[in-house]
This record gives sequence, structure tokens and C-alpha cells, in this order.
Amino acid sequence: MAYLIDLPTFGDERGKLTIIEKVLPFEIKRFYYVYDVRGKRGGHRHHKTVQALVSLGGSCEIYINNGIEEQTFILDESDKCLVVEPEDWHTMDNFTPGSTLLVFASEYYDVNDYIDEPY
Repeated sequence: MAYLIDLPTFGDERGKLTIIEKVLPFEIKRFYYVYDVRGKRGGHRHHKTVQALVSLGGSCEIYINNGIEEQTFILDESDKCLVVEPEDWHTMDNFTPGSTLLVFASEYYDVNDYIDEPY
């Protein structure tokens, strides 16, 4: 099941710095970001790919169903990272205006890795 990681963050009067180094449970092979969203994104799970999601600004809801339990996570802080396991059917919704969601993936894009049928 998906879970949250607290990312190391340092701050002072100049602002904050968040580091993503040696905290993800996989080697990053791909990353992308989602923005200007109108409606839901996702709607699939994977055979192999593990993902890590970070809100860089604004917020969104991530619905997870691993076939046994369901949970909704709200990503609204840049120092929180949601790790999504391959078996986690996921959708991303309710993006606030101006929000950006950064996604790190353990695998390169492969259309055959996607499972479009929900549980």
C-alpha cells in the first residue's frame, strides 16, 4: 500500500530547501511533472513501476486502491512524498489552481507496464 515519506527540509530566513537523496526505495529512471490539470489523471496501476509523488505547489488528492484496502492522500506540502507501489490503482484529482505534481518513477516508460483495469 502507498505510504508517505518525510523529506529532509532545511529552512532559515532565506527560505526552505528540500532534498530528495537516498530516501526513495528505488533508483530514479524517469521523472515528470503534471500541471494545468483539468479533471482526473492516472486511472491505472503497474506491473513493475514504483512511483514517488511530491506536490511542488498547490495541492491534489491521490486515491489508492491496492485490491485489499482503499485510501486517499492529500498532497499539500512540498516536504511530503507519497510512494505508490506497482499494485496500487491510483487516480489524481482535485488539483488546486497553479498546482504542480512531480513524479519520480523506478522504470522507464513502457506501455506494457500499465494495467488499465481497476480491481
